[in-house]
Amino acid sequence: VQLQASGGGLAQAGGSLRLSCAASGRTFSNNVMGWFRRAPGKEREFVAAISLRGGSTLYADSVKGRFTISRDNAKYTIYLQMNSLKPEDTAVYYCVADASRVIPSKWAPSYNYWGQGTQVTVSS
Repeated sequence: VQLQASGGGLAQAGGSLRLSCAASGRTFSNNVMGWFRRAPGKEREFVAAISLRGGSTLYADSVKGRFTISRDNAKYTIYLQMNSLKPEDTAVYYCVADASRVIPSKWAPSYNYWGQGTQVTVSS
């Protein structure tokens, strides 16, 4: 499975960005997909995840109410709509996929596949 993330860039505080992640390969096994991020000098952090049918979502407390994860299974793509961005959202965002679980998890080792990352920079 290959995960190709896009949509990162520069935004001002209070602004918005939308990340996309297109999956290719064994896409039928992407039961849960989501996003992690790593800010400079910090550990990797869970952001959001969504179940195969989109009926179950999970968010980090730090982004709840500001970020929305969604998926289009016909396009094998997930999205992360990021609103009310803050400078502390600055990070490299990684798309992830889990081949076995059906319930979204915040636990990084549960995700089998990781994309290459896309940079998000929020200026104050």
